Amino acid sequence: MEQSNIPKRSLEGQDVPLEILQFIPEESASHYRFVPIGQKNGVLEIGITNPENLEARDALQFLAGKEGVPYKLFTISDEDFERVIGSYRSLGGEVTKALTELEGESEKEVELGPALKEAETKIVEDAPVTKIVATILHYATEGNASDIHVEPQEDRVRVRFRVDGALSTSLTLPAKVHAATVARIKILSNIRLDEKRKPQDGRFSARITGRRIDFRVSTFPSYYGEKVVMRILDTQKGVKPLSEMGLSAHNVEFVRRSLKRPYGLVLLSGPTGSGKSTTLYAMLNELDRETRNVLSLEDPVEYTIPGVSQSQVRPEIGYSFATGLRSTLRQDPDIIMVGEIRDKETAQLAVQAALTGHLVFSTIHTNNAAGVVPRLVDMGVDPFLLAPTIALMIAQRLVGLVAPGTGKPHPIEGSVSAALERAFEGLSAEARKEIPQAEEVLFMEPTEEYPRGVKGRAAVFEMIEMNRELERVILARPTEEAIMKVARAQGMLTMREDAICKALRKEIPWEEVNKL
Repeated sequence: MEQSNIPKRSLEGQDVPLEILQFIPEESASHYRFVPIGQKNGVLEIGITNPENLEARDALQFLAGKEGVPYKLFTISDEDFERVIGSYRSLGGEVTKALTELEGESEKEVELGPALKEAETKIVEDAPVTKIVATILHYATEGNASDIHVEPQEDRVRVRFRVDGALSTSLTLPAKVHAATVARIKILSNIRLDEKRKPQDGRFSARITGRRIDFRVSTFPSYYGEKVVMRILDTQKGVKPLSEMGLSAHNVEFVRRSLKRPYGLVLLSGPTGSGKSTTLYAMLNELDRETRNVLSLEDPVEYTIPGVSQSQVRPEIGYSFATGLRSTLRQDPDIIMVGEIRDKETAQLAVQAALTGHLVFSTIHTNNAAGVVPRLVDMGVDPFLLAPTIALMIAQRLVGLVAPGTGKPHPIEGSVSAALERAFEGLSAEARKEIPQAEEVLFMEPTEEYPRGVKGRAAVFEMIEMNRELERVILARPTEEAIMKVARAQGMLTMREDAICKALRKEIPWEEVNKL
């Protein structure tokens, strides 16, 4: 048959599901250079790089006959062929083997206890499912992912990894293995298997390539079944020193001055996943832990710091941040770290601790540093208590770093120049002197190794240090606008302005500035 009789097919932007890959073994696909690329109306679609290879056509005829499925040939490029073969060899390959084993074994139903008998719920708990979950965890950890999303859809299960802040699909599983995969994760996390109607939280640890990795697990009932998100906490990565946090000299001075205070409240704000815990750990690491008693209440304990008594709160048994903080005050502490201020009780206790001679660190959810005081007032803390206790308010976000060897230079003109002119409006002449001078910035330059043009992330900050003028504002009118006005007059850079400074130093691509 001539090659012109076989239609061409481009696979650009298309992922081949694992249940399709399992029709042809990897060894045969690599040797004969043909791969399964889809299935339509019961007909298997095969992509081949050289349709005139009669040996390959004979082998395909044999394999298709063995599987008992009709097939249709398409010509594909060498690049598309290599991409599909890559799916066999990496994460997809190991999971494909497990799926094949799962197909070959009879499903073994395991009863899971009296509570489940009542609901007549049984679950598949097979070795291949265990292998699928283990493989996902392994590749997510090795790929420096921060989160794993297991999302059921109408006809498949999508597995996505968040790397450097961006989610990308790493794997597609058949819909039929969703229940068993979620059950395996629930068993590991010690959460209820029979509860599928409401969200649940759990955690577990695993040893991966010799390292102990902790996983925080959250389930969420969605239309097609339970979605699972796992946060990856690598306990052996260690705590970053303050000097590596990307702080400006001005902000480092603020932080170090606050760390030397005998009492007060240091609060970090930002959304989930903005690096607040990393910054808190860097601060704790700077403290004198030999002559001062440092205690922490965390959920969870992400990294261990020598000399700090770190405690894991467990709300399910009544050990919350509020109850833990009461107990902590009986432990003769000098410095207390509270993982998060979530409610009125914790907020009031943290303020009382700061008023009674303790240095307290914590996090709070607000959009910027100036919003910390109004948020605490909304929680029921009186402004006259906040003015003398708050030492430093910090807000932060994470931005992508320019990938090594990439970055497209762009002169500071046009839209970039206009953005720079608008950015520093209202800033004092003294503060403007700290802004780096540059003739160009870098734009993202995607490469095969770095498809997004970034590798790793850094934090951008804004900080407000308490002083007499700010105290007067908080006592008279504790609004975000009033606090921001005074802070700007004193030279505070916003997170966006801090990002612009990093872009001018060519640490981050210009596009990252526009995300703030």
